[in-house]
Amino acid sequence: MGGFATVAGRGRKPKPTAKKQLAGNPGKRALNKDEPQFSTVTNIDPPEWLTERAAMMWRMLIPELLREHVVALTDLHNVEAFCTAYANWRAAQEVVVKGGVVVFSAQGSPIKNPAYTVANETMRQMVTFGSLLGLDPSSRTRLIGGNKATSTNEFAKLLST
Repeated sequence: MGGFATVAGRGRKPKPTAKKQLAGNPGKRALNKDEPQFSTVTNIDPPEWLTERAAMMWRMLIPELLREHVVALTDLHNVEAFCTAYANWRAAQEVVVKGGVVVFSAQGSPIKNPAYTVANETMRQMVTFGSLLGLDPSSRTRLIGGNKATSTNEFAKLLST
């Protein structure tokens, strides 16, 4: 076979062109000048179909993402998915707290509370979608924020040289 087949999700994700430019293109490879630039969002209310808890998370999250210029119109489905997963996780976790990790089946034998499984699944969804949005420390380091002010701290300038 002559060539590679790439499988989505395998290997290191490519670094965005803007991040390569900010670093001075250390690899000296040709930069992608045709990388798409999707419409940015300035403010957006939560979709009407979100539950109140998911909408509350939306209202907390969107201003932060917009302030850092890390969300485009094409990213809103990830925000919706994160907020929905958060609301589902909280609901399932409340059931676990109330009923315990172990409950009894209809036959009377102890079983893992089904809400515990839902809580774990929705927590994994939060990690996945949160990572896409830069909501955890390691994901944040891979994001490119816009309009960062340069440091006026003379000592910080010494450390960066």
